[in-house]
Amino acid sequence: MTNKTTIILLILLVTLFGGCVNENVSEVESLKMESFETELLDKTAQYYFPHEGIEHEGTWLQWPHNKTYKNVTTYYDPIWIEMTRGLIKGENVHLIVYNEIEKKRVINLLEKENIDLTKIDFYIFPTDDVWIRDNGPIFVFDDNKKLVLENWEFNGWGNKAPFENDNVIPSLISIATGISKIDISMVMEGGAIEVDGNGTLMSTLSCVNNDNRTANFTLEEIEHYLSTYYGVENFIWLEGVAGMDITDNHIDGMMKFYDDQIIVADDIFDLDVTTLEDGDEKILLTAKNIDGRPYDFIFLPSTKNNVVKVDGEWIKGAYTNFYVANKVVLVPNYNDENDQVANEILQKLYYDKEIIGIDVRDLYVDGGMIHCVTQQQPISIMPEN
Repeated sequence: MTNKTTIILLILLVTLFGGCVNENVSEVESLKMESFETELLDKTAQYYFPHEGIEHEGTWLQWPHNKTYKNVTTYYDPIWIEMTRGLIKGENVHLIVYNEIEKKRVINLLEKENIDLTKIDFYIFPTDDVWIRDNGPIFVFDDNKKLVLENWEFNGWGNKAPFENDNVIPSLISIATGISKIDISMVMEGGAIEVDGNGTLMSTLSCVNNDNRTANFTLEEIEHYLSTYYGVENFIWLEGVAGMDITDNHIDGMMKFYDDQIIVADDIFDLDVTTLEDGDEKILLTAKNIDGRPYDFIFLPSTKNNVVKVDGEWIKGAYTNFYVANKVVLVPNYNDENDQVANEILQKLYYDKEIIGIDVRDLYVDGGMIHCVTQQQPISIMPEN
């Protein structure tokens, strides 16, 4: 594609998708069919993905709709309302809605809940589902400390769910916001990755090195991509369990880096490491940061009782899939005795933030929690180390 052709096509795309609203689904379809360049990728460039806990400009959410699955909004809307109510206490909230009708519906919901709309804006992009952690943009800083977004491929967790609309969301956000986009020809979901902000990444091979996503890449090549585009050098690989859920065992359901010295993990890992044979428990508990220092651990309980029924089996809930925002921490709750226990542990850890427990049982039954449906956009100025 010539530079002239690229510029013309970009002008057309900005005209079609400019501002925060696109009301014509066919225009999104045309985007999927076009091959266009937003920026020539410097193959020697290095990018840095900041820790979730740094200051955000805002949080992106894909609001639920009933276009892909029936009656979703009945169960999901209350969760999105509470997330929005909490998030606007400290940052902007960018809501992606399916169409203009959905925008009006969501505004009506928020106004009925007396939620201030001044920190909320709307982007009308058709979506397949709500899991923006996995299909959304990854916001990073480039060598010049400029905020850019990465567009990794998304294929519905290994072709298990519809994904055509969701896969173009990063491109649409780039066009609408003017944030430069980097296209990356590898499938990678945000929920598959945890970083400590200082060069260490933890993930599961069952997801990231699975033939349903990265069949054409060796693990060495995958690590090269992650080093380049996440800015990490130290890898901690858990085996994970392929097929245990739709994600093939995402890491953000098990643990979270508080920082480069502390890991928050589910208490199924609260074990005596000296008694363990080789396996994921031992790998996690003996993990070291980039300086060779073992991590300290804070453990969160599972729910005391089974909370949802999945494929005919009642299961317990976990609290590790929380989301750290500027002023609040959104924590999955389950109307269970251990909600308070988990919330109090996190309140001591995040002493300067408000802990907001949100009942996610209706979301959890479909395979996810709070972190899975949020995506942070950091402030545009790269923080100093």
